Amino acid sequence: MEIVDTLQDGVVILELRGRLDTTNYSFLEEKIMKLIDDNRIHLLVDCTDLSYISSSGLRIMLMGLKKVNSVKGRFVLCCLQENIREIFEISGFTSIFSIFATRQEAMKQF
Repeated sequence: MEIVDTLQDGVVILELRGRLDTTNYSFLEEKIMKLIDDNRIHLLVDCTDLSYISSSGLRIMLMGLKKVNSVKGRFVLCCLQENIREIFEISGFTSIFSIFATRQEAMKQF
């Protein structure tokens, strides 16, 4: 998995590319924790190029949401592919996360 991060209007956009699973979830965890430590608490996770997410990946997304919420930030997802959206629906995560169809819609939440 590759993580590309950019800063736009005070929001860190994390573009996830490839597979988020047990072999690499720690990279995302480290990235999120470093951003929070650097007081970057408004995060938008763009899943346009995320092709797979395992239960470990879901756990890290939930951890990120909880950590960001604990410091009064925002953690928003956008552009979920159909297979990723199904996993979020089956796990009940669509009711927990703020999920938007486009990056533009998601940016309006900040």
